[in-house]
Amino acid sequence: MWRHIASNFMTLIIVGLFLLVGGIGWGVTQYTAPGPLVQPICFEVSSGSNMSRVARELSERDAISSTFIFETGADYSDKAGLLKAGRFLVPEAAPMEEIVDIVTRGGANTCGVGIVYRIGINRMQIQVRELDPETSSFVDLVSFNPDEVETPAQYVEARDATGTEFSVVVAEGVTSWQIVNELSAIDVLTADVREAPAEGSLAPGSYPIVTEMRASEIVAQMTERQTEILATAWAERAEGLPLASPEEALILASIVEKETGVAAERRQVASVFINRLNQGMKLQTDPTVIYGITQGEGILGRGLRQSELRGETPWNTYVIPALPPTPIANPGRASIEAALNPDSTPFIFFVADGTGGHAFATTLDEHNSNVARWREIEAEQGADN
Repeated sequence: MWRHIASNFMTLIIVGLFLLVGGIGWGVTQYTAPGPLVQPICFEVSSGSNMSRVARELSERDAISSTFIFETGADYSDKAGLLKAGRFLVPEAAPMEEIVDIVTRGGANTCGVGIVYRIGINRMQIQVRELDPETSSFVDLVSFNPDEVETPAQYVEARDATGTEFSVVVAEGVTSWQIVNELSAIDVLTADVREAPAEGSLAPGSYPIVTEMRASEIVAQMTERQTEILATAWAERAEGLPLASPEEALILASIVEKETGVAAERRQVASVFINRLNQGMKLQTDPTVIYGITQGEGILGRGLRQSELRGETPWNTYVIPALPPTPIANPGRASIEAALNPDSTPFIFFVADGTGGHAFATTLDEHNSNVARWREIEAEQGADN
């Protein structure tokens, strides 16, 4: 009888061990498997919180399937005591193992927060933005011009937090001097560029900023990208253009960039200048006159005077019979491609049309009519103001 009892007892122990091992295996599988979260969430861990409270709040938001497995996994991995206060982005279907890592990996984190330094034609704008998990799009927390207002606390908090992503976005048509000047003012970059690179050599666009990055690294990336863009566009250029080199193409592209902000008419504007070059006409474009005055260092901030239109500078295309000696800004890819593959048109004149675009003309009479209409629009706008 005792032998029978002992045999049954051993059977129960073996079955229990199998169940225990199976339960542990199932728990490990649940801990590492994709979780039930159907869309990303911003999850906040309050100061003084603990893993039990975090597990309960995650369960209430349907981010985990078991508070017991979540806490057990955190204990087993020796992370239960490493919980950090902060706001964390928890991805869709994140396993419990990943969520434990997110809330304990160290330092105050952020929930999809990014800082964007936008270098524009007239000024730099700083945006602090946050990812809205429900829409997967960014919303602005604060946007400001550092030259006009005190630094907002939201910016300082985001800048100093672990996990914030930084980037600089350079607008098309900004000069090299402006780019270097604004990069030097970004407090998360080391200002180590002493001289502005050659005008036109920097590609506008978005560039990520990483920890301890130098301004010269951004400049190097912009230079490399512009070189590649220009080389590709030059190789694919239209035949018969009156442009002797990629450098001349870059000069023309910079003029196109400064003459229009309407993407759909870039190739038309380029065609006007190509037609003028083919006919030996002066380009007569105001942005080149302005560059001759400012040398790209700042904004003129007023209209041109007649004396300036007649003034002799290397860039004044009302005086010189060809392209200026250098670009007058840093053109984007679209303007470079427009300069090298312009539309085929008979146009040799254009003037603003009051809509943000231009009215094009083939003859001087047509052009004078368009100019007269533009003067009327200017007068009406002045009266309204």
